[in-house]
Amino acid sequence: MSRWINLLSLLPNTLLTILVISIAFLRFYDQTDFTLLGYLAHPRTWSNRLTVAALLVAVVNLSVEWNRRNRETDRLVQAEAQRIAEEQRRIIEEQRRIAEAERATRRARIEAERDLALLNFLVDPSPHNREVLMQVITLLAQYRQSL
Repeated sequence: MSRWINLLSLLPNTLLTILVISIAFLRFYDQTDFTLLGYLAHPRTWSNRLTVAALLVAVVNLSVEWNRRNRETDRLVQAEAQRIAEEQRRIIEEQRRIAEAERATRRARIEAERDLALLNFLVDPSPHNREVLMQVITLLAQYRQSL
């Protein structure tokens, strides 16, 4: 389908060129130059008609080119929008990866703190170590609720 559209988009330019050549032929040459012009009764009238046809073809050509330019602009806008969407997806994925790494780091830190507090309490069950262990257990409960 696009092959035919491309072929038809050449038609206005080609037709305009042929019409301009025909107009020039009818305006500047005479029956003495080309006997073919003897078959036309009024070459000036035909030249005027071809001029009007050339103007119409020029308008059609303008609309075809305008449409082509709009399609190209739309294609560029869509490509840019797709690039921006891909960039946003990449940024969101990067942020998700960073957040996951931060959660893993926080979880590892809390687990290390818990293990250290538990070991300190098992080695020395003093009231101070009991208080530290209770604070860590409270922190773990808050962390579990935030999940």
